[in-house]
Amino acid sequence: MTLSQFLTILRARWATVLLILLGTVGLAVGVSLILPKQYTATATVVVDQTRPDPVTGAAVNAGNPTPSFISTQVDILKSDRVTQAVARKLGLVDDPAVRERWMSDTEGRGSFDAWLTDRVQLSLDVKPSRDSNVISVSFKDADPEKAARAANQFVQSYLDVMVELRVDPAKQYSSFFDSRARELRANVERAQSRLSAYQREKGVVIATDGQIDVETARLNELSSQLVALQAVAAESSSRQLQAQAGAGDRLQEVINNPALAALRGDLTRAEAKLQELNSRLGENHPQVIEAKANISTLRSQLNVETRRVTGSVGVSDSINRRREAELRAALETQRQRVLRMRTAREEGAVLVKEVDAAQRAYDAVLQRQSQTSLESQASQSAAHVLAQAVAPYTPSSPNLLRNAILAVVIGAVLAVAAAIVLEYVDRRVRTEDEVSDVLGLPLLGVLPKPGGKGRFAGPRVPLVRATGMLRRLPAPGKEA
Repeated sequence: MTLSQFLTILRARWATVLLILLGTVGLAVGVSLILPKQYTATATVVVDQTRPDPVTGAAVNAGNPTPSFISTQVDILKSDRVTQAVARKLGLVDDPAVRERWMSDTEGRGSFDAWLTDRVQLSLDVKPSRDSNVISVSFKDADPEKAARAANQFVQSYLDVMVELRVDPAKQYSSFFDSRARELRANVERAQSRLSAYQREKGVVIATDGQIDVETARLNELSSQLVALQAVAAESSSRQLQAQAGAGDRLQEVINNPALAALRGDLTRAEAKLQELNSRLGENHPQVIEAKANISTLRSQLNVETRRVTGSVGVSDSINRRREAELRAALETQRQRVLRMRTAREEGAVLVKEVDAAQRAYDAVLQRQSQTSLESQASQSAAHVLAQAVAPYTPSSPNLLRNAILAVVIGAVLAVAAAIVLEYVDRRVRTEDEVSDVLGLPLLGVLPKPGGKGRFAGPRVPLVRATGMLRRLPAPGKEA
């Protein structure tokens, strides 16, 4: 179909096209005037995902909210949980009229809450902004006040649900940390009890490194004293053995003794005098005898003094041996003490580590318990009310102008479609070119309309050709 044929069909069936168009527009306008008016109230919320957490102080998320996060907020706004909360706050659950309508629609079958949720969500429209973090919440109702109240209640219920979604896990964690803290505190008490019992059983206090260092230094000092005393005792023992072997006069104590030195000097002088007297007077002279007696006395005194001095060497050796034994015993006692302290520290270090580990675990859980307890008392969410809904003055539907424009468009489409359908049902030749197209023959002339001014169109092909073609015209009722 060409454009000229299409325009010819519309011109020929203009009455039908106009009737359908006017009928569609009139029907749309009439229905728009008859339908009850609906009012749409809109509230807006802004989603702030970068707000710092009031408990930890850290940002919830770095950067703008992702599209998935915004979509999640929209789904929460449209969720059954928020809708049911709105229905309860608005009193729809206990409204007898709503119950009667549910009975009328479902005859009492199914869940009233599910039916009410679906009915309320039909009037809800949630749209996120394209280039911002703002979400619009619209609600449609025949009463503008109810529409505004429902939109605001949807926003408030959404904020409450957001807080619940954040607080509920914190409450569960807080309960978990409470029980866990009690268990860990019991573990700390048991570990401390085991450590105290061990200290009482061993009779020691778990020593620190400083205490062990002091005791070790004391042990080293005793060991040094013992080594020095052993050297002194060995020397005194050798002098004692020398004295017992008859060589006491060669001892250093004997040689350096002043009394012995004086006696030895007196003895030497007496012996010299005796020798002089003996050579001059003879052996039987009284002076010689007296000199011999004096020498014997000096020798006796020298021997007595020598024995006394050498006896002091034995006493010194005995004292050194006794001191060595005492120091050795003290050294052994100190060694046992250090060993006992080290053993106690090594054995008790395990118990101390258990106490420390239990204490650290208890402190960590106690800190998390305090944090989750604060989080469970939070009252803010990631969304905030940007604008409250107000009762609209003009209805949002039916929109007479919009419906009329749509009716014109739809009516025009229907009218054109009807004209084309009628043309195919009742096909007519309306132009000269259609005759040639349908018959496949050239047009020789056109007769004037009845009552019209006559005209004649000459042949469009040579006459000889036309005459030959006319002889091949099919009989009436047969195809050409």
